[in-house]
Amino acid sequence: MASSKSKYFLAGIIPYIIWGTMSIPLRNIKGFPPQEILYYRIFVSIVVVWGIILLFRRSALNKDIEFFKALTPNKKVKLLALTILSAILITGNWFTYIYAVNSVSLKAAAFAYMVCPLLTALCGFIILKEQLTKAKVAALVVAFVSIVLLATGSLQEVLWAILIAAFYAVYVIVLKVIKNIDKFNFLGIQLILSGLMMLPAYLSNSNVFPTDSFFWIHIFLIAIVFTIIPLFLNAYALLGMPSSALGILIYLNPIVAFTVAFFYFKEEIDVHQLFAYLLLLLSIVIFNAQLLQRIVYKKA
Repeated sequence: MASSKSKYFLAGIIPYIIWGTMSIPLRNIKGFPPQEILYYRIFVSIVVVWGIILLFRRSALNKDIEFFKALTPNKKVKLLALTILSAILITGNWFTYIYAVNSVSLKAAAFAYMVCPLLTALCGFIILKEQLTKAKVAALVVAFVSIVLLATGSLQEVLWAILIAAFYAVYVIVLKVIKNIDKFNFLGIQLILSGLMMLPAYLSNSNVFPTDSFFWIHIFLIAIVFTIIPLFLNAYALLGMPSSALGILIYLNPIVAFTVAFFYFKEEIDVHQLFAYLLLLLSIVIFNAQLLQRIVYKKA
């Protein structure tokens, strides 16, 4: 049982570690407009994912098509609605995050992923009726204290952070509701819908088609390593984890981003920020204490 849970726990951790290091490739191509990076991130992801599906996963695709055909009309409508909603939410998360970085502030964008776990755990409790033990409530309180220490921005920054976080928190809840569909195929549908949503903006506002090989190397890196792999693992983790537990792991994102900023980019971090991030790490350990204990006990 612990072994089965540990693979979902690992799948839940990896995406946020990956996303926490995303500043490295983004900084490398910071000379390109952020919206261009988003357009090509989505378009390249579509090509790669559907190339894999059509070449290696046709049987899984056919199985999903047969499953969909066998559903009642009401269930078909519900699945389609949830799929479209999930695509809107993840695209909204990407777009608002990039807009915040470009037009509001970096603090608003970073703060969003500190607010997000609280919103995810709250949505899981209210919508999915997931139970929160006293230890998990204590972990959320510790996380809230950390967030208060870091929340020094303006009201505009806080509101943007809440909007970005809300998109992702509800996205996680929607993924939890959708069952019996191959997660990689579902990712392919999501990306197509995201691409269709971004296509009008791309056709009306995009610059000259980039030909710089350095740009395309990084776009493929961002598409595969920072989009396809973590989104797939994120969806897979929800098969065996409560959304509240996965939500609390989002705190790994700012912790890893903090580490990258401090050690890789040599940015200055003051003592109260260090203390706040250590509190975030403590909240993750407290929230997942029972699972970590079972994993350690099993290995011992």
